[in-house]
Amino acid sequence: MNRAMTAQRTSMDAKKSLEIPSTVEEIHRVQTDVQQDLKRSGINGEICFAVKLALEESLVNAIRHGNRLDPTRHVRIQYCINDRCITICIRDEGSGFDPAGVPDPTSPENLTKPTGRGLMLMRAYMDSVAFNPRGNEVTMIKRWPNS
Repeated sequence: MNRAMTAQRTSMDAKKSLEIPSTVEEIHRVQTDVQQDLKRSGINGEICFAVKLALEESLVNAIRHGNRLDPTRHVRIQYCINDRCITICIRDEGSGFDPAGVPDPTSPENLTKPTGRGLMLMRAYMDSVAFNPRGNEVTMIKRWPNS
C-alpha cells in the first residue's frame, strides 16, 4: 500500500498529513484516522458526522473527478484539530475545475442530474469550503460550538 503518514502534536494542535493512491478503498481509512483524532480531542456526535460526510464527498471528488480513478495519482490530505476547529485540506493531481461552474443540484432542471450534490453537502455540513484558484485543492473548516 502506498500510504505515508506523518504526525506532529503540540499541546493544543493535532496536525497530520496523509497521501493515498486514488482508489475509493482508501476513503474509509482516511475517515477512520480523522474520526479517531476527533474523538481523542473530545469531539463527538453531530460534528463527527458532519466532518465524516464532507471528508467522504471531497475525497470521492478528488479520486473520481480530479485523478480520474488513476491509482498512480495521489491525493494529499492535511488536517489540523485544535481547540476551536478542524481544518482539512485535500489536493488531487488533476487539472482542477471551476466550482462556480457546478450547477445547483436543487434547481428543478438539475434534480435528476447526478452532479453537484457532493459539493452542496460539503458546503452544508462545513462552516467554510474554499478552493484554490486551479480548483484541485479544497480547504474545509468545521468550528466547535462556543469557539
